[in-house]
Parts: sequence; C-alpha cells; structure tokens
Amino acid sequence: MQTPLFDRDLSWLSFNYRVLLEAQNPEVPLLERLRFAAIYSSNLDEFFRVRVADIRSIELVDKKKINDQLDLDPSGLLHDIHEEVKRQLEEYGRTLVQILKALKSEGIEILQDPKRFSAAQKASMLHFFKTKILSFLRPVFFEENIEHVFLDNQALYLAITLSNGENTRHAYLNIPSANLPRFMILPSSKEGHFPFVFLDDIVREHLDLVFPGHEIVECKSIKLNKDADLHIEDEYSGDLVEKIEKQISKRNLGRPSRFLYDQTMSEDLLKRLKKAFYLKKADLVAGGRYHNLNDFFQITNPVGKTHLEYAKLEPVNHKEIDSHRSVFEAIDEADRMLHFPYQSYDYVLQFFNEAAIDPSVKEINVTFYRMANDSLIGEALISAARNGKKVVVFMELKARFDEANNLQWAVRMKEAGIRIVYSMPGLKVHAKVALVRKKIGEDKRYYGFFGTGNLNEKTAKIYCDHGLLTANQEMNRELAQVFKFLHKRKKPSAFERLIVSQFGAVEAFQALMDHEIDRAKKGKPAKMILKVNNLEEANMINKIYEAAAAGVDVTLLVRSICCIVPGTHGIRVLRLVDRYLEHARVFYFYRDGQEQVFLGSSDWMTRNLHRRVEVTFPVVDQKLRQQILEIIRLQIADNTKLSELSPAMENSPAASKKVKVNAQLSTYHHVAQWHK
Repeated sequence: MQTPLFDRDLSWLSFNYRVLLEAQNPEVPLLERLRFAAIYSSNLDEFFRVRVADIRSIELVDKKKINDQLDLDPSGLLHDIHEEVKRQLEEYGRTLVQILKALKSEGIEILQDPKRFSAAQKASMLHFFKTKILSFLRPVFFEENIEHVFLDNQALYLAITLSNGENTRHAYLNIPSANLPRFMILPSSKEGHFPFVFLDDIVREHLDLVFPGHEIVECKSIKLNKDADLHIEDEYSGDLVEKIEKQISKRNLGRPSRFLYDQTMSEDLLKRLKKAFYLKKADLVAGGRYHNLNDFFQITNPVGKTHLEYAKLEPVNHKEIDSHRSVFEAIDEADRMLHFPYQSYDYVLQFFNEAAIDPSVKEINVTFYRMANDSLIGEALISAARNGKKVVVFMELKARFDEANNLQWAVRMKEAGIRIVYSMPGLKVHAKVALVRKKIGEDKRYYGFFGTGNLNEKTAKIYCDHGLLTANQEMNRELAQVFKFLHKRKKPSAFERLIVSQFGAVEAFQALMDHEIDRAKKGKPAKMILKVNNLEEANMINKIYEAAAAGVDVTLLVRSICCIVPGTHGIRVLRLVDRYLEHARVFYFYRDGQEQVFLGSSDWMTRNLHRRVEVTFPVVDQKLRQQILEIIRLQIADNTKLSELSPAMENSPAASKKVKVNAQLSTYHHVAQWHK
C-alpha cells in the first residue's frame, strides 16, 4: 500500500494561506493585519525566487529521468501552484482593500487617486521628487538601447508607453525603493488624519519631468523575480569564500521565475516587454497596481491608537540568573532555560560577554547560521579574541540570503584573531550551539548553550524558541565532539545524550518511536508529540504512520511544510500562527511515564537529517521539562490561533470553547509566573 503524502510545495502554499487568514481576522488589530498581509507577500516572493525557480529548472531536464528518479511531474506541479496562487492572490487583493478601508476610518489613509491630492500635498511630493527621487532614477528606452536592457531581481519598475506626437516609444523606469522609503507621509489639514502615498505614485505624478516633450500613453508596474539560489558545487576546490562572493554577485543574473505585471496592461506593451526581456509565457503572472507589498511593514502608527497594534509584552526577567552576580555561577547551580521572545536575549549576550572577560575562560566555540547585522555576540567574540582567548567560529556561508552578511562578519572576526571555519562539502551546519571551556586549577569545565533558534538577538524578539544554558559535563563533552568534527573533520564517537544529524540521528529518532510502538502493541500507554517547522522526510513519515497504526497517540505541531496526511490512523496535525513565529523544535515521547523531551535545531526534512549538521538535546532537569510540556499543552489547547490541518490540506479553526485560550499570551503569563 502506497504511503499517502501531500506535495511539499502545495503544502507550503497552504501554510502561507493560513498567514493570509490572519490578515483577514477581524479580531487581529488593524496594523497587525496589514503586517500579516506584508508577511504573506514576502513569503510568496521568496517561494517564487527559490522553489518555483527550482521546479522550473527541473522542468528543463529530460522528463523520463524526472519520472524515474524524482517521481515528479514539474509541469503539472507548476500548473497546480499557479492555480492556487492565483486563487489566493484574488483573495489577498480583497483582503487588502478591506484593511486599507478600515485603516482610513482610523485616520491612516494611503492616497492613490491624483485628484484627491491637495495643493500642499502636491508641493510636498514635488519637492521630495526633485530633491531625493531624481537622484536615483534610471530611465531606459528599451527598444533603442537593447544592450542596456536589464531588470534587477525583485526591484520595482514602471513600464511606459510614450508619444512625442510623431513616434511611439517604450521605456522602463526604476522605482528606487531600495534607496528611499516606499511610503511618504503627506501634510494634512485635518486633525488626526495621516495620509501616506506610495513612492511609485510620486514617480508617476512627475513623469513629465523624466520624459519632457512626451505624452504618457500608458504606465504600468512590473517586477521580475529571478532564481535566487546560490549554486555552489558540493565538491569544490579552491577558495569557498571567493566562490560565495562570485555567486552572490551572480544572484541578480538568475533565470526568471516570475514576471509580475499590472493586469490592466495593454497586450501591446506586454508583448514588447516579453520580447525585450526574453520572457516565456510561463514567466508571466498578472498582478495588481503595486508589487513588493512586504513594504507595508513601513506603515507605522502615527495616530498613537493602541488598539491598532498588539499590546507590547515586556520581557520577563529570569529570577534564578538575576540572583547571581555571574551567569556562570547560575549555570553551575542548575540548568537554566530561556523562552524567547517572552524572556530577553540579554541573558545569552551576558553569557558571551562574561566569557569574553573571565580570566578562567580559555576557549569559546560557536556556530553561526544567520548572524544579526549588528550582532553583539559577534562583538563579544572579537573582544574575547583580543583578550587572548582562543575563539573558534564555524560560519555557515551557505545560509540562503544571509551569505553576504555572514561573510562580512567572518572577515571582521578573522581580522580580530578569531579562527574561522567555513562550510564543508555537501553539508550545511544548522546547529545553534556554543561551548565555553574554563580552566579552574588543574581541571577544565565546560559550559554549553543549546538552542532551537539562531544565535541572533534580532530574530529572538519575534521567533518563539528555547535556549538551554548548562554545565552538564556529559552533554557538553559530546558537544565538544561536534565542534571537533566541524574544526578537524574528525568523526566523533557514538553520541549517548545528543542526537546529531550525520551521526545516527534518523536511527536515534526511530528508536524513540519504536519504543512507543512496542508499548502500544502490548496494550500499554504510548504517546508522541512532535513539533517542527517542516515535516517532509519519508523515513520519518513512514515511522509516524507505523506508530499511529500501532495505536500510539500521535499529535503533530507543524507550522509550515507538512507532507503527512492528517487523519491517517488518527494522526492530528496542528498549526499555530499568531503574533510571534513558532520556531522551536520539540520532541516528546511518553516513555512508560518517564516523559522524555528533546529540543533542537532540526526539522524532519531530508536536508536537515541527511545534509546538515544539527544538534538535538535532551531536557534533563525535571522542572524545565515540565515547563516545555506546559507550553506544548497550551499550544494544543489553543482555540484562538490554532488550526487543524484537514485531509484536504485546509486550515480548519480549532474547536471553540467557552473559555478562550491563546497559547502565546498564556505562555507569556506562565513564564512570568515561573519567575515571580
């Protein structure tokens, strides 16, 4: 019997639709709804730049090879993707209209009709255009300058038909949204009225200054998405840094994956654009008047009305750490768990800052997948190196869209005396770990940080993750083996406490599930709760099906891609989308009432389990284990933001109860109670 599976890309579109549903939710504050609309747009943009581009590339390969090796019909899949995206975008357009109309009633308005601009507003726009915008405009008559025809990846343009009375010409003009804010706030004579205008429309209003002597016959917005993946060979020779730099520079040259154009564009102008940019019919996607709507994040709350946004949750102090003068003293006393963003990332910064100046600290090892642009952790490591400590950083240069930032940090840290170890052939390092070695007398003592999210203080404010600070020497010695492998490529001995991808992770997870299967077959209680961002790896899915068929109580919390079909043997698949991004990976096994809990960096995808170095770690301390379980119970009990995935891949709202449960707000209050 063939195992039922959802397609991973259609499943992802189902997740992004769940984000759109949050933008439609009337119980969500209006500006937050606008931000969910922006997230939806940003997500979809990346999907076309990466996944659709990949499928388009596969489509070029011999079809027999595809059918035999990949069990994939790329043409059929692309058709299904475009049909679903078309349906969603129609709904997205209606949703935006509703949000903007409601914001207008609150005094926040985006003006789009030129007839509604007052004289003062026109004067303000003209001044901004002449003093700021003109500096960045690059008009191109594309039929006359064929050698200069080129559209930057994701950039915004206006495609224009012009007439000088005798001849018709065609041009495109860049919208400099990478250099200037996408929105300008205009003066208003009404109190409490805050009119915004798109940068695009300021340019539209002054095209006569860009093309003097011409009549504007037609002006429509366009944008080109290109394949944005860096194609680095797994087996390489030479300097990887140089290869990464070259590929970053080529990202703008990628193959088209989506050409977005205003659906009201004339057939003649579209035909000319298609010819000028060598576009195929499959590249063309009709859209609205504006693109890159992720820029809605720039619309702030000038009115000061608190009901337009979520109430800010002040980070909860960690009383056990705060009661000690040194974070290392606090860790010596007991394991310390941090729950982000409900608690401040300052405690992680404190860990690195103290390590940088503590005379007994001799060595610091850390992995980075996505560094913050202005990372304070990076600064602390530079200080540590300058203070004479041995600092070794494993820098993943193949973290998509963060390659340039990671590379810049690597150069800075290397100049400060930090040993930088780069990516290895065939592997990405996705683990979120750090290890500090102290020398106390003749003894050495390890202190470890194990996380479910990146060592990034910016994303820690919006991603729900867990971080463990521990002096558990058994776990930390095993972590030292991981770093030894990263630095010296020396294969570690078997792991007894950690579960590490590349070193028996699949077998370790399957053994945990096998125990539950065995107990269920014997009529004993058996239960698994698995929380991941993505679930796609076939071996894991088959084992989950096997467990559910044997009678194991299986609940899955899967935020994004989920290839498992819910309802099969009673499997539940839940999806939680709220103000914060659920990012933690949690693995719970009943284990005859002993309740084992693991946290880690790894989703259950082929890439995570087979082509990355990931670290999953046990929560040993009983009190901390109960904290994690309480958070998971709150998420399963949520009836405001939780959806249950149906066998038709639909997001069905959780069953309503008399008492409302919001998992994220409840988690915040629980964390506060734990540290009262």
